[in-house]
Amino acid sequence: MLIAAVQHDIVWEDAAATRKTLEPRLSFAAAGGARLVVLTEMFATGFSLDAEAVVEAPDGPSVAWMHDQATTLGCWIAGSLPIDTSTGRPRNRLVVAGPDGTETTYDKRHPFSFGREPDVYDPGDDLATVEIDGMVWGLTVCYDLRFSYDYWSRATEVDGYLVVANWPRPRREHWRALLRARAVENLAYVVGVNRVGTDGNQLDYAGDSAVISPNGEVLAEASERQAVLLVDIDPGATAATRERFGFLADRRD
Repeated sequence: MLIAAVQHDIVWEDAAATRKTLEPRLSFAAAGGARLVVLTEMFATGFSLDAEAVVEAPDGPSVAWMHDQATTLGCWIAGSLPIDTSTGRPRNRLVVAGPDGTETTYDKRHPFSFGREPDVYDPGDDLATVEIDGMVWGLTVCYDLRFSYDYWSRATEVDGYLVVANWPRPRREHWRALLRARAVENLAYVVGVNRVGTDGNQLDYAGDSAVISPNGEVLAEASERQAVLLVDIDPGATAATRERFGFLADRRD
C-alpha cells in the first residue's frame, strides 16, 4: 500500500488559496500510485484561534474539495479542519474522504491548552478508525500524540495510526521521539504529517514528517521544506511484528 505524506506550508487563514497550492501535490501523489494521501492539521488555514475567520460547515468548501479530489484522483485523502457543529463550539476535525464518496471523521480529543485551543474549540469524545484497502488506521491529531492511552486502548484493533499536526519547531524533538514511541510501544505503523513555514502568529514549523514501521524504523522522513513522502508499506507487517514480539499480551490495565 503506497502512502503519501504531504508536508506543506499553509496560506494563513485563506483556505481557498491553500487548497489551490495543494492540488499539484495531490496530483503528484496520486500519479505515483498513492492510495492514501495525508495532509496536516488545519491544513487549509493554519492553527488559527479566530473561529469566525476559519470555521467551515461539515459540508463546507474544504470538505467538498477533499471529496472532489479523492473522487477525481481515485485515492483517500486525510486532513483536519476547523468545523462548525450543531451543538456547542467548533471542533478540530480530522476528515478522511474516500474515492467512493465515503467519509470518516474524528474530533481531536485533546485540544492544546498550552496554545489556548480549548478557549475556542471543544474536544471530541470518541476514538475513530478507518479501513483502507484492508488496513485499519487509528485517527489522531497533533497534541493527542502525547497521550499514549488513546493509542494503547485500540492497539489490537489497528494496523497503524495517522497523526496530522501543526507542531512548532521549539518542540520538534518531542514530535520525533513520540512518533517513534507510539510505533514501538504498539508495534504499529505511524504516519506523522506536520506543516512547515511560519504561521500568522509567527510560530515556525520544522516539518519532520515521517513514516515509522511497526518495529520503530524510520522508513522515510522529510526535512524542513515542503515535500511529498511516498512510502510503500507492507499491510502484513503489523501482524507479523506482533507475532514475532508478543509484547502486547503482557500489558496490564
